[in-house]
Formats: sequence, C-alpha cells, structure tokens
Amino acid sequence: MKPLNDLFLDLKDIKVIDNTIPYQQYTPINLSPSNLELNQLNITNANEFENFIEHFLATNKAKVAYGGYNEIRNLYKRSTSFNDSEERNIHIGLDLWIKAGTPVLAALDGKVHSFQYNNKIADYGPTIILEHQIENQTFYTLYGHLSLESITSIKIGNFFTKGQQLATLGDSTVNGDYAPHLHFQIIKDIKENFGDYPGVCSKSNLDYYLENCPDPNLLLKIS
Repeated sequence: MKPLNDLFLDLKDIKVIDNTIPYQQYTPINLSPSNLELNQLNITNANEFENFIEHFLATNKAKVAYGGYNEIRNLYKRSTSFNDSEERNIHIGLDLWIKAGTPVLAALDGKVHSFQYNNKIADYGPTIILEHQIENQTFYTLYGHLSLESITSIKIGNFFTKGQQLATLGDSTVNGDYAPHLHFQIIKDIKENFGDYPGVCSKSNLDYYLENCPDPNLLLKIS
C-alpha cells in the first residue's frame, strides 16, 4: 500500500479558501519568537494582532499570509489551556490569514466526521472535521476558527465535494480571540476526538504529532 503522504503528493489543484485567489497572492509569514516585530505587539489584543496581519499583507501586496507548520509560537502563553504540565507551543497545522467571512472550501471529497464550538480563549472557535478516503486509507482534515453560522445547520455525515464551500471564517468574537484565519490540519488517526483535535503540541510529543499530522502543504502545494 502506498504511504498516505505519497498519495498526497499525487493530488493536484487543492485549495481550502476562496478559490479566486491565486497562490501568487499568498505570502509566507513568520509568527515564531524570531519575528522581532511580532514581539513588540500585545498578542492578547485581537484587534492589534489583526492590524499587524493587515499591515503585513499590504506591505507584501498579498491577500493571504500562510505558514506555521512545526513553528514554535508565543501566541499561546495567554491561555492556561496550553500551559499545564508541559508548555504546548509548537503549531502542527497550517494557518491561512485573511479577512473574516472568507469562504472555506473542502480540501477533498469527504463527509462530516464531527463539528463543535470550541469556545475557550485561544481555542479553535467553531470547528469542522471532515473524513476522507483515498485508496482505502482513511484520514481527516480539520478546519478551525470558523464563523458560528458555519456550524448552525451542518450535520454529521453531510457530504462535501472537493472545492465545495464548507464554511466561512469567523472574527475574533467567536474564533478564540484571534485575527481571522483558517487553521487547516491533516490527521491520520483521530482516535476518540470529536469536533476537536490538538493543533499545538509540546516538544516531548512533537515526533508523534508530526507523524500523525503531516504538513498540510503536501496537499495544498502553496510552496
């Protein structure tokens, strides 16, 4: 059986936000502690963070800022949910930063596995998880920081085709208090998780999560 990561490499023309925006209008963003400009911000203030993102996009003449897979971040220090026995500060999804209301698309054909409003500070907010099958292999994609409207009429088992609009992005009042963005993550083994799955891990668990949650750019091929 061909490894799932290799199957991802064979797939083409996959987008998870507004299909009218070409990848030429995407720009990478660094949200790690090495970004000294970010360190000057009050990261607990969603409006200040959103202004930072908008200024970054304007400066780079882009519509989408992307990145964050396997990136250490200080964004989670404000929440006790990420700082219990061991700090969880390594991001294991891909973030796509763009304005609230942007259409979110199903990456591939799949059915709704689960959805939930994860409404703690610095959490996902409204979240949808799709279940997919390729060559008899099952895996999942997670879409976090959505609008509340995205989960009001959806049902478990609903089927979405590749590229079909799944949701819209939420704003800071519902998305965990962040600047608007999509957290997109691939999950091989979801275990008993429902409507939620860790998007940030600790250093001691990093090897497991990098294996179980491959780089989403294998699918999207932004760069």
